[in-house]
Amino acid sequence: MNHWALTALALFAVWAATAFGVRAAVQRRRTGDAGFRGISGPPGSASWWAGILFALALLGGAAAPAAALAAMPGLPGPAGAADSTGLRGAGLAVALAGMAATLAAQSAMGASWRVGVDAAERTELVTSGLFAYVRNPVFTAMTVTAAGLAMMVANALAVIAWLTLVLAVELQVRVVEEPYLARVHGRAYLDYTARTGRFVPGIGRRARGAGA
Repeated sequence: MNHWALTALALFAVWAATAFGVRAAVQRRRTGDAGFRGISGPPGSASWWAGILFALALLGGAAAPAAALAAMPGLPGPAGAADSTGLRGAGLAVALAGMAATLAAQSAMGASWRVGVDAAERTELVTSGLFAYVRNPVFTAMTVTAAGLAMMVANALAVIAWLTLVLAVELQVRVVEEPYLARVHGRAYLDYTARTGRFVPGIGRRARGAGA
């Protein structure tokens, strides 16, 4: 049995359950609202694709270790990865760190936590905790987690799922969330973007004085 793939699948299940299921239950208990807003935009739009790609990335993240467990043919990993215990061990460490960061970032959002955006809704602008360093720490942490899980499985499907997640996150942030936050919070958000990076501290800051 591929114990690395089994571990990756178990970690993915725990991560998905806590990041979405448990978090939604906590949100509902605290606010009366689970926080799910669904996919934004009409079918075929960039915002719609962001939601679709995000869902596909999650499905791929589960399918990759399942495929490895089933020993499906035609899913080779990177050269030399198949027998690399070091790569898989590093992936485990990265995945665990990403899972912890995901929960910490979600917790920092408090009542403002949402999955998706409702354009008619106004939530508090969160700038504390991990949000003091980057504007999208939840997405950063999720991408790190997915990268760690992909390293543990090390097959082509895992890599494709990770790349799909990166694309989905980029679209969601740039096309959906940033325009929404700039419209709702105005100058406060623009000032925030001028001092914090988009996904990594110091990278992706908006020039001061630039418009929305």
